[in-house]
Amino acid sequence: MTDTTNALETKVSIAPADAAEADAAHERLMRAHAAFIEANDERLAETETRGTADALLEEKLTRISEALDAQERRLHELARRAARLPLSAAAHATPAEEDERKTAFEHYVRRGDASRLQRLEEKALSAGSAPDGGYLAHDELERRVERLLADASPIRAVAGHRRISAGVYRKPFATTRAATGWVGETAARPQTATPTLAELSFPAMELYAMPAATQTLLDDAAVDISQWLAEEVITAFAEQETDAFVNGDGITRPQGFLSVPVVDDTTWSWGNLGRVKTGVDGAFPASNPSDVLIDLVYALKSGYRQNAVWMMNRRTQAEIRKFKDANGDYIWQPAASPNARPTLMGFPVVEVENMPDIGIGAHAIAFGDFRRGYLVVDRTGVRVLRDPFTAKPYVLFYTTKRVGGGVQDFAAIKLLQFAV
Repeated sequence: MTDTTNALETKVSIAPADAAEADAAHERLMRAHAAFIEANDERLAETETRGTADALLEEKLTRISEALDAQERRLHELARRAARLPLSAAAHATPAEEDERKTAFEHYVRRGDASRLQRLEEKALSAGSAPDGGYLAHDELERRVERLLADASPIRAVAGHRRISAGVYRKPFATTRAATGWVGETAARPQTATPTLAELSFPAMELYAMPAATQTLLDDAAVDISQWLAEEVITAFAEQETDAFVNGDGITRPQGFLSVPVVDDTTWSWGNLGRVKTGVDGAFPASNPSDVLIDLVYALKSGYRQNAVWMMNRRTQAEIRKFKDANGDYIWQPAASPNARPTLMGFPVVEVENMPDIGIGAHAIAFGDFRRGYLVVDRTGVRVLRDPFTAKPYVLFYTTKRVGGGVQDFAAIKLLQFAV
């Protein structure tokens, strides 16, 4: 199978300053994986000879698996930290080089002086710029938020992306293709049927976070206030987005890919996601469990497999680590380098905690080309409302952005359901 890890490495690249620590974390990961293989082989041998494995050995295997998870999380944390800019304003442009909006925005955040922003938004004829609606942040802050979200959100890292200035992004698609055919050199060319078009809509929903700051922090000129605000809101944004991209209802949140109608892959049609069943309620088959994963891989058309990834949570990944193929080789492998992802049968694994656990009827594993299959839509603009009254002596910053999402190619994602 094709190893597509390199296509995703840029999403978890490590800065040189953290290279030594990343190398050490990767070395610990590889040692833990070697210990996991040794313990699991011992467990399998005991199960084969005695019918069951020793409880202490099972406990040891669980501890090693948790250590593997911890090292993976550490590598991803190093990647996120490397993507952040220093908190000192000295690392950026001087006040004289800053644009007018950035200067005005800083006056608003630090001192509550909105007069400059009001004049700017009046000149731009900006809608909704009244104080109770907050004010648009400058472009640099918006870019920082988007960049940090791409590093922190596992689904953003692999999904398609579009920026819009309207409230809804509409994408046309053909429900029927134009008729075609072969004709001779001098034969008549009959008129072909025109394709029937429909459209997918991706409305941008409102997402908010409300970090708090002391006035001392706001008065400190050494603090890059825009970077501070971006850092504070990013965790809340990433957690809420990720859950919505998986489970969202499409009404008050973006539509998650698990909320799309699902049908057996043999009866798949546009507007649904295809599924493959394990044949066992709430579990993998007792014998040759990896066979259902192979079935899922080949349920996806070859054009999508080139950039396909697995998506599951850490508990499902821990279960799959124990599987071997027909040759006795483990099908899950740790990341080959600090800036890569673990692989399953040669395809990268994206860990998403919001995916369901293995259970009866659960769609606990997704496989597909999410770049083509799922679209994240960001409406231009991050809005900030300064509130110095609600939580005295702290100043609250009610920060909102508009984001949407949904499946854009229903053939690009397949699900594994733990059911008969």
